[in-house]
Amino acid sequence: MSTHNDHAAHGGHDDHDHEHDGAAHATVKGYVTGFILSVILTAIPFWLVMGNVFDKSSTTAFVILAFAAVQIVVHMIYFLHMNARSEHGWTMLALIFTVVIVVITLSGSLWVMYHLNHNMMPGLMHETHKMP
Repeated sequence: MSTHNDHAAHGGHDDHDHEHDGAAHATVKGYVTGFILSVILTAIPFWLVMGNVFDKSSTTAFVILAFAAVQIVVHMIYFLHMNARSEHGWTMLALIFTVVIVVITLSGSLWVMYHLNHNMMPGLMHETHKMP
């Protein structure tokens, strides 16, 4: 049982009220800012595609991927409240590990598919060049 003396021994405050692990605290302003940035970062790529702004579709795709990467960062900061200080850096370390695993998986999969396509169907490549 907690007594008044226990409360006074802690300076009159509960310890958990003042312990900050570096995590950002949610505010309405933060959520509104994140929402507005998310809407902008969604509307611009939509406009790029619908307005056929770039001549090459590959340029449009790269610009959309860049906006997607920025939007991921906006979501992590404003909605997931992730930063280098939250949970003493373990959240950021877990994110970095996840990104490394995803990059290895995607690049390895693309590499395997390319080489399987190239090495398993060598005759098909020569026949398609002869077609009118």
